[in-house]
Amino acid sequence: MKTNVPATLRIALLLGLLGATSVVAFEAGGFAYTKRVETNALSEPRPLAPAAGKFGFRRKLKVEQVQGSWLRVSDGPVAGWVFAGNLAEAMPPEIKGTDGLPLTASQTTASAAARPLTPEAEAYATRRNLGQARNDLNWLQYQCKTFTAADVDAYLKAQKKGEFQ
Repeated sequence: MKTNVPATLRIALLLGLLGATSVVAFEAGGFAYTKRVETNALSEPRPLAPAAGKFGFRRKLKVEQVQGSWLRVSDGPVAGWVFAGNLAEAMPPEIKGTDGLPLTASQTTASAAARPLTPEAEAYATRRNLGQARNDLNWLQYQCKTFTAADVDAYLKAQKKGEFQ
């Protein structure tokens, strides 16, 4: 398990492992769904703008305005700007399980590393070449502790990624 990886590479690797969010084409007058447990509605279409409110997971939002990768959305009295990568065109599937992961190994490979494995799950992990999933998760968690949220924001801003596009 290699641990002397440069900070920028660790951040890029983490973003790759967590999955890059693609920006979908939304239109004013349409609808979008939140795909995070909590999504901030910002007062302006910029990453560090003050929050104007919050939306919960799977909330259906009316798209009022589109400005590049930013959408002005509303749900009742709460309105504000949200980065399009934090929204989906279709309602996300309902999450099951206390750790936020679907409960079956066929729905997520992270489940093989996140909980004790049954013999069936071990066989699934072996067939999918996930036998080292626990070691991979331990490595990733160790790497995550080596940089802060401010480091991630600085990287995203410098690379013009995510909300800083």
